[in-house]
Amino acid sequence: MIFHSTTILGIRLGKNSAMGGDGQVTHGDMQLKQKAVKVRKFTSGKNEILGGFAGAAADAFTLFEKFESKLDEYGGQLQRSVVELAKDWRTDKYLRHLDAMLALMDRGSSYIVSGDGNVVEPDGPVIAIGSGAGYAHAAALAYLEEKKYSPKQVVRKALKITADICIYTNDQLTILELT
Repeated sequence: MIFHSTTILGIRLGKNSAMGGDGQVTHGDMQLKQKAVKVRKFTSGKNEILGGFAGAAADAFTLFEKFESKLDEYGGQLQRSVVELAKDWRTDKYLRHLDAMLALMDRGSSYIVSGDGNVVEPDGPVIAIGSGAGYAHAAALAYLEEKKYSPKQVVRKALKITADICIYTNDQLTILELT
């Protein structure tokens, strides 16, 4: 599933993680908003988790609420919460019609969750979703090879490159980090 809507990029490096997203909201070929916030931090007990979405904003906010309740239910366990969210998303009469994709990560793991029940744990330290995901992923890998940037710096640099290439991504970035 490809969303023509945004780019979300997350990087895990050592004990530090960062996730960012652009601020552009589009409808068809028209830009509606430039400074939307599509990433957020969840806290459950001692665990901090970063989340970002691509797709319909209202649907994503509904899914974020559902994910947050799963985190509370499962004591902040990211993997268990993600799997249970995916089960509900796939089988619930209302949720299965939601049009979004989520990227969720903590300091140790990353997951991409979609409404068809897929949960993917990407290999390596990079997670990317949205229409500019391929560009952001490639740019992030190039910056990571230099071994001189923090996760937040890699996210910023890679999303700036993506904004220059992908028409559905702008350079009004929101970046959150776990340090």
